[in-house]
Amino acid sequence: MFAAILIFCGSMAQAKSATNDDTIVFTPQWTAQAQFAGYYVAYEKGFYRDAGLKVRIEHPTSTQPAISRLYQNKCQATTLQLCQALEIIDDGIPLVNILQTSMNNAMVIVSARGKNPLKQKGARVGIWSGGFGQLAICMSLMEHLDYQWVRFAQNVNLFVVGALDATLAMSYNEYYQLIQAGVEMTDKNVYRFCNHGYNVQEDGLYMTRSYYEKHHAQAIRFAEASRKGWEWAAMHPEETLEIVMQYVNKDYIATNRIMQRLMLTEVLRLQVDRESKIREFRLRPDMVQQACHLMVENKMLSREISYGELVCKE
Repeated sequence: MFAAILIFCGSMAQAKSATNDDTIVFTPQWTAQAQFAGYYVAYEKGFYRDAGLKVRIEHPTSTQPAISRLYQNKCQATTLQLCQALEIIDDGIPLVNILQTSMNNAMVIVSARGKNPLKQKGARVGIWSGGFGQLAICMSLMEHLDYQWVRFAQNVNLFVVGALDATLAMSYNEYYQLIQAGVEMTDKNVYRFCNHGYNVQEDGLYMTRSYYEKHHAQAIRFAEASRKGWEWAAMHPEETLEIVMQYVNKDYIATNRIMQRLMLTEVLRLQVDRESKIREFRLRPDMVQQACHLMVENKMLSREISYGELVCKE
């Protein structure tokens, strides 16, 4: 999946850093939205500044995805889902998780016409062209569903017009787009991965291992200030929404306030661990092990990647 990027980035290995000072350029994995609210809060409320950091937030573009920017030293930190990070490390790019925000999996499969996704063997199912679907592919193989994956860029149009039998969606994003488009959601036609033995953590904050080891103290302060931003967001959702909308409007993102409020509420809910009932902001070793096992078994990884490797403890 990342072969083309890796080849290109190999020639950029000696590229000059994005900055000549100690600025941390942070690039979320997608365009401006409430999924990244805590980072916006940390910047706007001065939490990064108070930590003695110079931070700049630069969103990716269609020609410069976040992970490509990280490889090319155009940013020093990005967000990734756990399965994505494992795949990238397996491809030979060491990464370090410095903060875990997601404690639960947000992925769902929505089937058309009220059908059960697990009863649709061979179905045409939408999947993101930018990645994010590793766990869904593993599940389909484990359940012998023989799905035909149809890639889409960023919206639910193919599903809404009837070109797909089902589609992947995030519970904080496309799920609400489908509701707004008039799609009926029931326990029968919505399969939630977190409720069926596939509750693998998603979004975390990552740096390359080389940058982390060289700027360890700076990385820790960045993680702590980012966590503070998320904690503030959970306590002040309406003020956080105002901040999110500033970023959305600045980048001319096609969304609305209602959608961003729904997204923020769900993202914050997903940060609460099901067992402890609190926001732990930690990568769980058991979920790393589960994700690795699934991906190795289904030949998406060539080796087991340990929790210690992910958090730079080995």
